[in-house]
Amino acid sequence: MWKLAALMFVAMSMIPAGDTAGKLLSTEHGVSPLFVAWSRFVLGSLIALPLARADTLRALRDWRIWLRAMLLAGGITSIQFALKHAPVADVFAAFFVGPIVSYALSVLLLGEKVTPLRTLLMAVGFVGVLLVVRPSLSMGPGMAFAVLAGTFYGAFLTASRWLSTVARPGSLLFTQLFLSALVLTPFCWMLTPALTPALVGLTIASAVFSLGGNFLLLFAYARAEAAALAPYVYFQLVGAVALGWLVFGDLPDPLTWGGLTLIIGAGITSAALPRKP
Repeated sequence: MWKLAALMFVAMSMIPAGDTAGKLLSTEHGVSPLFVAWSRFVLGSLIALPLARADTLRALRDWRIWLRAMLLAGGITSIQFALKHAPVADVFAAFFVGPIVSYALSVLLLGEKVTPLRTLLMAVGFVGVLLVVRPSLSMGPGMAFAVLAGTFYGAFLTASRWLSTVARPGSLLFTQLFLSALVLTPFCWMLTPALTPALVGLTIASAVFSLGGNFLLLFAYARAEAAALAPYVYFQLVGAVALGWLVFGDLPDPLTWGGLTLIIGAGITSAALPRKP
């Protein structure tokens, strides 16, 4: 099991690493967050192109596949705007409103069964998100965009469960990247900055780390049950805190540490609860 734990640690560290590269692009080099999101989808779809098959073309004719891709595009674009204005760890903590949104939507729209204890743990996780975000009229745009990103991503997770039997996983991965790039192209093609070696390197790193982390996640899910791997998803928060400190010198304040503790504790406890057959 330690090998899977190590694999999940690498995968969950690569995802915030990709977003750290995106934050460097927007804050240090003045690149538009829209371009960061768009370039990630363009490079990702090119890398995932070998996964396309005959069922990929059939899936592209399904409006639900387009809806799913637009939810992902909204989530990734929102998190890039969030990272421009807020520390990495704070953004990722607020982003974890996504599993709570997915939980609620799966109950309301997909009819999934719930238990009072799991609902209570989701409520505790939501309190943790509130401690990080601290919603108010003076709340900065970074946290607002982070919550929006998590909401989009929660809806995307629910849509992924809804459409899990429509096409192969490889086709679903390619369509979400290709269609997201296609949807964002009208807004981004004129935002391409003057390319320098630093910009090219960070753009590639943003795409490759993000795609690599998600690919390793799929690789891990092929070798263990989702329930067993779910607690390791919170390695993302550990990676986000570490990278925020190493790259930008940011450390969470006491309230954010408390929120992180509630989010991780509630998530791991929920994942450890037995599933009914």
